[in-house]
Amino acid sequence: MRNMSDIIEQYLKDMIEKSGNEVVEIKRAHIAEKFDCVPSQLNYVIKTRFTNEHGYVVESKRGGGGYIRITKVETHSETEYLAHLQNLIGESISQLNAEHLVQSMYENEVITYREAQIIDAVMKREILSLELPYRDILRAKILRRIITAILYAKE
Repeated sequence: MRNMSDIIEQYLKDMIEKSGNEVVEIKRAHIAEKFDCVPSQLNYVIKTRFTNEHGYVVESKRGGGGYIRITKVETHSETEYLAHLQNLIGESISQLNAEHLVQSMYENEVITYREAQIIDAVMKREILSLELPYRDILRAKILRRIITAILYAKE
């Protein structure tokens, strides 16, 4: 059975898809009321499932007229999308953010499920047995190289 976070995530993704322009504005209190949960549950879902690594930009305004605006980052080509991901990686990347990035590539059909599983396997801290920050630096180098290989394979 899916947990509440999964249900809220899917609801928000469905809203974004139905919006047509890939942007949705929500009121934190309305969504919390709809799912009979506390607003902090919604905050958790947004902070962990709608990140740049997942291909989203989130803006929020607090207060009575406040809102949360979730925008799906659309790129016009796969090459542009992969270049965007490389910029997100930077000099280092945590295991969690690397997993989000790989999941995004899978969801955007850049890689297969099998390829995502293989990439995730080599990104694990148990495999990259170095101390921080060297582990995150190495992970970033590997991930950037994988994306470069995907880019060249597409040409």
